[in-house]
Amino acid sequence: MKLGIPRIGIALGALMLLTGAAHAATNYLGPTDVLASPDGAALFVLAKDAGSILVVDPAKGAVVRKMDCAAPNAIALSPDGKVLYVACGGPAGVVRFLDAATGQEQGSVAVGHTPAAVAVTPDGKRLYVCNQFNDDVSVIDVAAKQQTARLPMVREPISAAVSPDGKWVLVANQLPLDAGDSYDVACTLNLINTADNAVTAIRLLNGSTSVRNVCISPDGKYGLAVHLLSRYQLPTTQLERGWVNTNALTIVDMATGKLLNTVLLDEVDLGAANPWDVACTADGALICVTHAGTHEVSVIQTEGLLKKLATFTGDPRAQSDQYSAVVAPPNDLAFLVDLRQRIRIQGRGPWGWLDADRTEANGPRGMAIIGNKAYVAAYFSDKLAVVDLKEDPRRAVSLIALGPKPELTPQRLGELNFHDAWLCFQHWQSCASCHPNDARMDGLNWDLLNDGLGTPKNNKSLLLTYQTPPAMSTGVRESAEDATRSGFKNILFSVQPDAVLTAVDEYLKSLTPVPSPHLVNGQLSDAAKRGKDLFNSEELGCAKCHPEPLYTTLKPYNVGSRGQYDREDSYDTPSLVECWRTAPYMHDGHFKTLKELFTVGKHGKKHETMEQLSPEQVNDLVEFVLSL
Repeated sequence: MKLGIPRIGIALGALMLLTGAAHAATNYLGPTDVLASPDGAALFVLAKDAGSILVVDPAKGAVVRKMDCAAPNAIALSPDGKVLYVACGGPAGVVRFLDAATGQEQGSVAVGHTPAAVAVTPDGKRLYVCNQFNDDVSVIDVAAKQQTARLPMVREPISAAVSPDGKWVLVANQLPLDAGDSYDVACTLNLINTADNAVTAIRLLNGSTSVRNVCISPDGKYGLAVHLLSRYQLPTTQLERGWVNTNALTIVDMATGKLLNTVLLDEVDLGAANPWDVACTADGALICVTHAGTHEVSVIQTEGLLKKLATFTGDPRAQSDQYSAVVAPPNDLAFLVDLRQRIRIQGRGPWGWLDADRTEANGPRGMAIIGNKAYVAAYFSDKLAVVDLKEDPRRAVSLIALGPKPELTPQRLGELNFHDAWLCFQHWQSCASCHPNDARMDGLNWDLLNDGLGTPKNNKSLLLTYQTPPAMSTGVRESAEDATRSGFKNILFSVQPDAVLTAVDEYLKSLTPVPSPHLVNGQLSDAAKRGKDLFNSEELGCAKCHPEPLYTTLKPYNVGSRGQYDREDSYDTPSLVECWRTAPYMHDGHFKTLKELFTVGKHGKKHETMEQLSPEQVNDLVEFVLSL
């Protein structure tokens, strides 16, 4: 009954999502980033949801001008402050050159799928643009307004920073690209040598995921990255002392291109969830980190941090072992005591929200620093929080309204709840900690307790989960609604009113797929068309378990994938929509690529025809599935 009766409605609902029909117009600004002009007289605020750039006079504390720009993702300024570079769009990404004084477009350069960050060399001659879903970086000649190179990164490059001498570009890859059942799963930073565009890799500590932003210290000596340090090899039985997720700052020695160490931003009994942006004061004396989950800014003393780190000479990878008894920076929740202030920008007191609808200053993301003041984009509040870095933390924050007070729809309230670590015991994490980037996945295996202890499963994207019951790899939750409520209770260790949970439901139902980077002008490539014919053929029978439009029958099957820790033979058939971004594959994340799944894993081996495919046919089949 639970699967049969609603199927027609489920399929129609999925079709609405696939065509984008579920999106509704909003009046939100959604500020995600802030840039300061070279003279500090103006702030440029990226209002992502409104499709505009707002110019704020920090002296007046008010918006003085607006520039419209379709689908902006990231902004950067030329060294002289005269040109604003705006990375825009999705599959057909573009960087627009705008006159910073007038907003007039001066030209544009086509780049890749979802340009997520722009970094400018100090001489103003080149741009380095992170193409998030092409897994590469575009190099642009500014004078010629021309792309000159595409440099491969690891997975979802999302942030970039250029060293003060212009010799290096530090790039953050948001997600790891490892088999989920590996002992070591971690994100990678890439370092680009601007002399020849050679790329090297700096692997972060085991469990590092959801890297959000990077910066380089003003003296050029250190690279800084903020991310989660997940304790994914432990069962999710508690949250105390960072048992599940901790929140971290990694320091890179730019002279050697090696990881110096990783420090935790949390405290022993109080998490600092979802670090988003990192920046230094001009003199390098302070490192500032925004925390999107706990609505605060960490202000860290640079000199004291480096001196304390200098006392640890061992290998930080050994120190970070999740079973290590050694008290070292990656495991020390008291490391920043006396070196850091936590400045809350959200109006919440010991008895609850001081601002009843939680729009005072919610969801800090990007920031810019002018002198002793940090200007922080409060995403859900359509405001800038102004943090005086020299003031008493209790009196340090004032607010600049960027527009009218937003009225939260159920979907927007659900998005806010999804990202809010105040809804978690001791604020260690939010739903977005394990499901970053619009409720997708973190690339890790987790040992959740809904199917017994010692049964790790690869984290799943939440796209279409409400249209494809049951939920979880083993189908232990009858619906996504059940899974959401179980998640708050057993993962966030929190009991919430039904209104909070229902809003999260509405947000997740509103998610829409991102077009695949494997499409050509929005259509299947010739290889993918051949792969589609194979997929739908009677001989292979792929479509029997993965029929359109959801590419799942909503039923479990035994496909011979049982692993050493599993207690089940049959697993719920997942939707293949957005399969291009959900690696690693299978319930235990055993395969990094689909090609590996088909050739090594022999997925579909019950159909003998699968083993008879030529290498070219395998490639065609992979191309089709990656195009969904």
